[in-house]
Amino acid sequence: MKNIDPYSLAFSSCPNDTFIFKAIAGSFIDLKKMSFHISMEDVETLNQNAAKGKYDITKLSFAALGSLLEKYGLLRTGSALGRGCGPLIISLPGRSLDGEGKQKIAVPGLGTTGFHLFRFYLNDQFPGVDPQILPMPFEKIMPAVMEGSADFGVIIHEGRFVYQTMGLEMKADLGQWWEDQTGLPIPLGCIAVRRELGEAFARKMESLIRDSIDHAFAHPDMGKDYIQAHAQEMDEAVIQEHIKLYVNQYSRDIGSAGEQAVIRFFDTAVKAGLMEKPRFSLFAC
Repeated sequence: MKNIDPYSLAFSSCPNDTFIFKAIAGSFIDLKKMSFHISMEDVETLNQNAAKGKYDITKLSFAALGSLLEKYGLLRTGSALGRGCGPLIISLPGRSLDGEGKQKIAVPGLGTTGFHLFRFYLNDQFPGVDPQILPMPFEKIMPAVMEGSADFGVIIHEGRFVYQTMGLEMKADLGQWWEDQTGLPIPLGCIAVRRELGEAFARKMESLIRDSIDHAFAHPDMGKDYIQAHAQEMDEAVIQEHIKLYVNQYSRDIGSAGEQAVIRFFDTAVKAGLMEKPRFSLFAC
């Protein structure tokens, strides 16, 4: 194991990530003689920085991981997979995603799982349709649809809890479509480590993240201010719904069903021309 102190650790400011990592950030648990320099960025920025090898341990879209397996290996802990938790396509009322004209679709980055799922769905439901894609930070998608600079938006994270209050309506649930097609949970985001750090380090990080998750569930009020401070003025009820939906049994251990879902996702992305067939093993250890 390469000796680096502190290790660079990056994840998003979303409540599921801050919930998972709050015990590490706050040193509420034994850090196994390691220290960390923590960075927070939106998921597409994390994807782009991982392509540059910027961080030792980083949150990634599963879609991005598929193209970065030479540098990074997947950890079995910390992932966001599940059912009923996928991205949604939304618009102002009365609009139809039918491909008429050059419709503008706001997406949370071209390297995100949300964009890949949108392309899978479009290929299945509207083959041959080629809309104009507008990549942007996820928090800007609903405002873009509301003001008319985008016809539709692919929303992720807490967007699914608040879009109706903003006068928007859902056109498709991409997670439900995936589940109907595959019978598998939807693989959204993951935690990956630089392969050069070695398998022993990867196992140590898996154990540490699992300890952090267990501590977070056992002590939900500890570090609550940490989650709230980074939640972008999100309502407390929305924060709790967010955590409940995205932190689950797959976060503690991706398991065989989670592994099957990731492999199926990669295979679908390869067939859609969005990803080259991975040439490296999925897991870091």
